Amino acid sequence: MKILVINCGSSSLKYQLIDMDGEKVLCKGLCERIGMESSMITHEANGTKATTPAIFPTHTEAFAEVVKKMTTGEGKVIDSASDIDAIGHRVVHGGEKFKASCLITPEVVNTIRELSPLAPLHNPAGILGIEAAKKVFGDIPNVAVFDTAFHSTMPPKAYMYAIPYEYYEKYGVRRYGFHGTSHKYVSHRAAEFLEEPIERLKLITCHLGNGSSIAAVDQGKVVDTSMGMTPLAGLMMGTRCGDLDPSVVNYLKYTLGITGHELDEILNKKSGLLGVSGVSSDKRDVEAAAKAGNKRAQLASDMLNYQIKKTIGSYIAAMGGVDAIIFTGGIGEHDAESRAKICHHMDWLGIRVDTDKNNNAHNQHKDVVEITAWGARVRTLVIETNEELMIARDTKEVVEDAEK
Repeated sequence: MKILVINCGSSSLKYQLIDMDGEKVLCKGLCERIGMESSMITHEANGTKATTPAIFPTHTEAFAEVVKKMTTGEGKVIDSASDIDAIGHRVVHGGEKFKASCLITPEVVNTIRELSPLAPLHNPAGILGIEAAKKVFGDIPNVAVFDTAFHSTMPPKAYMYAIPYEYYEKYGVRRYGFHGTSHKYVSHRAAEFLEEPIERLKLITCHLGNGSSIAAVDQGKVVDTSMGMTPLAGLMMGTRCGDLDPSVVNYLKYTLGITGHELDEILNKKSGLLGVSGVSSDKRDVEAAAKAGNKRAQLASDMLNYQIKKTIGSYIAAMGGVDAIIFTGGIGEHDAESRAKICHHMDWLGIRVDTDKNNNAHNQHKDVVEITAWGARVRTLVIETNEELMIARDTKEVVEDAEK
């Protein structure tokens, strides 16, 4: 079965074509600046990678160009679009309506549209991708894979906010969690690596990048996660503030005399590592500035590491123990110094990393590297996430179930 995995933005279309027989990536690419004069496509296949200008007034033309790249020239990997058996779409917010991946029907699209107020930047873009795919590929199965679905096992005590209950009943105000496909992939990959059924494990998965979240996975089910009703909550991130005293919002709004939209821009795009350091939203740049003596950059780095450490500790308490800590994402996979600082002084919890293993983890060129120190009771793993493969696996499962 060949599955096309789609991650659609308002002006972009990221894709991978995966042959599920061996789970091999046949090609991947990105259509950028859709709807603009400077649109382009980058296509990678057969050991070649090329970026070419193209005209994409809408996502439909972008999909047509993807088909052209996959079926002609040096990037050819299939004979025609009919060789694709199904399409898996990343959809950010499934609310309480979608607790698992599902076949896309007109009713599903309408429900995703109804949930758009919960993810105004993402769900409408997902719908654009779904509708364009239908136009270009016809009647092949399309599957929606939701970022929020893996977190749907959280109990009410973890997902409810302490505000009038009617706001939950009427408007769906609660914690949902995000990065679900990544947390699901690395938790199952960890169980595979540890040679233990996931139903016997207590895991903490740390997806750390420009957007970061942590999940407590007990016996294969999420019992808590750091992001909330939106991806703004939880840890501080590249440009997002993370958890904040709600009164700060009103205080800034009235003190600065700004609109809610302007405040939203500050909290989502001007805060986090960028806001505190004044240097960059990229942790590599922040750490370089800190090493050069920039005290604000050092503060930003210390704050993030501290928040991650604190969240890990709270999840160990919530689950009554932990078998493994998993680091993934851009920071989690590549930043040995952050991993070391996060795990420092956690020996009493059984967590200790080996310095040499940690420093050389990225040089191993393996999708899973163990950095546990000798004698530590808790295993610490660095796992390369693969959200596209997780989406493809879910898509394959949904399609096969539908055919039974």
